[in-house]
Amino acid sequence: MIEIPELAFGGLAAGTVSALALGSGLWRSRRERARLRQEMTGLRHQAEQSARAGAEEAERIRQAFTAELEHLATRRMPAEASRTAHPHVPVPGPVGPEGAATEPVLAALRAAVLQERKRVDAAARAGMRGTTREIQASLYRLQDILHGLQQRYDEPELAQDLYSLDHENEQSLRRAQVAAVVCGAWVGLAREESHLVDAVTGGQARLSGYRRVKVHNHLDPGTALVSHAVEPVAIIAAELLDNALRHSSPDTSVVVNLEHVHNGVAVTVDDAGVGMAPDERAAAQRVVAGTDPIMFSDLGDPPRMGLAAIGQLTRQFDLSVDLSTPSPYGGVRAVLLVDKHLLSHIDPALRPAAASTSPSTRTGEVPRPEPLAEHAEHAEYAERAGHAEHVGHAERLEHAEHSHAPAQPESGPDRPAPGDDQPAPGPDRPAPAVDDLPRRRRRQVSPDQAAMIRPSAAETAAAPARSPEETAAALGALQSATAAARDAARSEGTAPR
Repeated sequence: MIEIPELAFGGLAAGTVSALALGSGLWRSRRERARLRQEMTGLRHQAEQSARAGAEEAERIRQAFTAELEHLATRRMPAEASRTAHPHVPVPGPVGPEGAATEPVLAALRAAVLQERKRVDAAARAGMRGTTREIQASLYRLQDILHGLQQRYDEPELAQDLYSLDHENEQSLRRAQVAAVVCGAWVGLAREESHLVDAVTGGQARLSGYRRVKVHNHLDPGTALVSHAVEPVAIIAAELLDNALRHSSPDTSVVVNLEHVHNGVAVTVDDAGVGMAPDERAAAQRVVAGTDPIMFSDLGDPPRMGLAAIGQLTRQFDLSVDLSTPSPYGGVRAVLLVDKHLLSHIDPALRPAAASTSPSTRTGEVPRPEPLAEHAEHAEYAERAGHAEHVGHAERLEHAEHSHAPAQPESGPDRPAPGDDQPAPGPDRPAPAVDDLPRRRRRQVSPDQAAMIRPSAAETAAAPARSPEETAAALGALQSATAAARDAARSEGTAPR
């Protein structure tokens, strides 16, 4: 039987163990709560730090994006708008990595500005094209009036003024034509097939300093242009020569060489002017190549339309102009290449080139004197001898007959020159066929008349250079004599046809 003290001791021991176990559990629970409380405090602190950092990062991003937008609006967009008109203007980059999001904005701005520039440029071209069309029509009417006055009046001073006005009108017409071509209009004239040297000389005649141009023709006689290429080649030649004359000293010459190449004909223009820097030459080459469209607003103020017109014509008529080579004279060399498909051939015997053009070096002929200068010399020398009326009238009548007679082939080693000493048609020498071209017969001049007409070597050396006024006076006298000869021929019923 268990005694009560032992039972109490056992119960006390069990209670002590239970109390110890319970206390230990409570201590562990409190410790766990303290740890959890500490972790919660740490997490709350971390959350507060994260929120603070997030707010700071958001503020930094907001400030950076605001700065990027401000940089885009104040610096990049104006620069991009200017760059569409001036490619050399640099566009600043973004301030930070956030600026990558603004690149689509610049692309959209670039497209919108370019589209608007094209619309404005098209409107400006249309207005300019209509204006130049009216100006061209007025200048053509003025040209017809001047030509009529030149035929009507014979006074030397008036003739000089009329020809000066005609030349000024021709220069104004060239400028209006160039402006129309730049604006997309047609060249304005449709010509028949012509000698290529005539087209180059025609472009030369449209310039104020045409006397400084020296043309060397190395083409085969009869080398011509197809009809639709005559006026474009004349315009291009005029603009290349105008640039050469404007950018070279007035006491220098502009040398033009016409020669055959493998793919056609090359017209080379060399000047002894100031030349161009490499970047200027490259920019000019891009313009005359005609590969990129040219904005009317890119031509400057005042507009420089010469090279732009060349670019339009090279693109439209399959021509090519090269400015990449400097001239051996220190200036600029311009080469116009006319391809074979734009070339034709004209019989030089049936349709010779103009008398004022440079003769071809391939024929071996000497340069032909200008008819007006030759006539003026004859009249002056006859005046000195006291036979101005008789000899001058004979010379003028001969010139009038020559101007209405068909041109003949030049005399050569195998073709004797026709003269009065040739036998007349007879039984052993049949008359020429009706289709044969009539031949001019040389006028026989006695030695005394030749001595009076032709000056001596001393007189030739002492004679001063003829001025433009004297040439104009001789031209007026020529017109007067020609009109008198025509009236006399009509009254006799033998007017030249």
